[in-house]
Amino acid sequence: VLGPEHPDTLRSVNNLAVVREKQGNYTEAEALYRRALGGKEKVLGPEHPDTLRSVNNLAVVREKQGNYTEAEALYRRALGGKEKVLGPEHP
Repeated sequence: VLGPEHPDTLRSVNNLAVVREKQGNYTEAEALYRRALGGKEKVLGPEHPDTLRSVNNLAVVREKQGNYTEAEALYRRALGGKEKVLGPEHP
C-alpha cells in the first residue's frame, strides 16, 4: 500500500486532474491539482522539479478559469523555482 502522499499516488492524482481539465471540468481539475501540489510540497519539498511542475499545472487551469492574477503568480513561482533549481539556461 503506497498511501495518499506517496509520489506515485500524487502522480495519479495529477494525471486525473489532467483528464478532468481536458474534459473541461476546471473546478475538479483545480481541486486535484491543489491536492497533488500540497502533497508534493510536503513530501518532495517546494523546489523539487515535480512540485514545480504541479505549480505550473495549477497555473494553467487557473488561467483557463480566467483567474489571471493567480495564474501569473503561480507561473512566476514555477519559473523562479525552476531557474533556481535547474539554472536559467536549462532547456
